[in-house]
Amino acid sequence: MNIKESKRFRDIIWKSIAYIVITVFGALLIIPFFWAVSTSLKPAGQEFTYPPKWIPEPFMWENYRIALTLLPFATFLKNTVIITVFATIGSVLTASLAGYAFARLQFPGKNFLFMLCLSTMMLPYVVTLIPTFILFKFMGWVDTFYPLIVPSWFGGGAFFIFLCRQFFMTLPLDYDDAAKIDGANEWYIYSRIIMPLSQPVVITMLIFNIVNHWNDFMGPLVFLHSMEKRTVAIGLRTFLTSMTERSDWNYLMAASVATTIPILILFFVAQKYFIRGVVMSGLAGR
Repeated sequence: MNIKESKRFRDIIWKSIAYIVITVFGALLIIPFFWAVSTSLKPAGQEFTYPPKWIPEPFMWENYRIALTLLPFATFLKNTVIITVFATIGSVLTASLAGYAFARLQFPGKNFLFMLCLSTMMLPYVVTLIPTFILFKFMGWVDTFYPLIVPSWFGGGAFFIFLCRQFFMTLPLDYDDAAKIDGANEWYIYSRIIMPLSQPVVITMLIFNIVNHWNDFMGPLVFLHSMEKRTVAIGLRTFLTSMTERSDWNYLMAASVATTIPILILFFVAQKYFIRGVVMSGLAGR
């Protein structure tokens, strides 16, 4: 065996090991979801049989209808969609504006303000939760959607501002110079030139925001108290606490799977842009 063949053989071995490790970890992550799907279709009493049955006998599609009617999941879904849509729009719009300013404009203290913005990422969400609750209670916003939507209209967090800035810095400044020669102002450059070229990072922010707000548990738990204002995450928790005297794991899994499907569809549809946005924004070690 010559040197070239030996090197090729080592590469095959290392790639095989890497694929095996990835497959094992992927299986560890996906098996719980398969168990949830399987349990959601099982009749009552088959959830914890041993050895476990991965294929239900028979398939109880009725579990989904029953699960979604035991609690007002239609109301929970409507509330979650309202919060997610308006918060996502606000975050994408304001984060892109701030990222544009930090990436393309020159003004005194720009670097200091950007570092100050990034420093807020070191503060855990729970640290500011109590002061935020006191502020919103003083404003009369508790048990409304405002505490979950309005903060997103101020950038939605330093991470999204950083994401936009890093992506915008990859776009040549020649676009700005050519537009200014033609008499374009900053708003025109931002809205007509930069944003159309920034589809990957915009879709990345959309995915992050939608997933974060859809799965948010702490925010709705603290700020939303009445049943008609609850979201899907709180609804699932309410479902779980109502099972103290019953064993409706098949219904709970059915509700969980039903509320997870929209996020899975979103990711599979937009994963190409998501990966491209992460790579071009410098989050993948570039």
